[in-house]
Amino acid sequence: MPYGVTFADADSAFSDADVIIYGIPYDRTTTFRSGSREAPAAVRRASYNFEVKHFEHGKLPDVMMHDFGDIDDHIHPEDMMEEIAFSMAPAINGKKFTVAIGGEHSVTSPIVNLYDDVSVISVDAHLDSRDEFMGSPYSHACVMRRCSEHVGIDNVFVIGVRSISEEDLDRDDVIPHITSYEIVEKGMSSAIKKALDSVKNEKIYLTIDIDGIDPAFAPGTGTQEPFGLLPMHVKTLINSIGERLAGMDVVEISPPYDHSGITSVLGARYIKECVSVYTKHHLR
Repeated sequence: MPYGVTFADADSAFSDADVIIYGIPYDRTTTFRSGSREAPAAVRRASYNFEVKHFEHGKLPDVMMHDFGDIDDHIHPEDMMEEIAFSMAPAINGKKFTVAIGGEHSVTSPIVNLYDDVSVISVDAHLDSRDEFMGSPYSHACVMRRCSEHVGIDNVFVIGVRSISEEDLDRDDVIPHITSYEIVEKGMSSAIKKALDSVKNEKIYLTIDIDGIDPAFAPGTGTQEPFGLLPMHVKTLINSIGERLAGMDVVEISPPYDHSGITSVLGARYIKECVSVYTKHHLR
């Protein structure tokens, strides 16, 4: 394919690849600023900014990656969920490491539904744990509630929260989380320990909602929320859970609001970081 269409270096055949990359250009339940449907293309273009391997990880085994392309877009979230299941099940059932580029955060729960035994750690400014929002239980504002219904509430944890609705908190089954304010006070290492002590399943699916990062570093998102995490906080998290990673996604990047392109670059770098630490621990 021409330069910039696929994620950098993801030119292996599906059958040979250790890592499969999917674009999910879905943002139909967005409630403030849409545009994350454009993120898969923007993040792929940004991926060519980096070296193949990152010096801080030392010599890594060669990793074979395949870019599946974008799954078909749909209007209704139920159709999107079916499309994700159809497209991603072969890779997940085949024990390949999957990377999804959203799209909005609602794309995460149908991916998690394809796993039997993962914990879900989410980086997010929002708890996203409503039962339904604007008439849909599959809204981006409900994604962690849907994930918890599949893996159990003791296998989900959200890091970096600083915007929580009364509906999220006024219930007996509040999604476990740590705020960005507590991270500033006690440090990221303490937050990671709290998350890992909380979840029970060994394998971890990591979902990175880019609005978890402070908008000073990631302005290109639909729901900017000040007082967020630093980019290095998330890199530290990735390196801490690398041995346990089963799959990951980056969601809620909105290129129309990313005028300098730095948010797409950060999303691409997080993907590269996850692939690097996965390679270090699993491809010897």
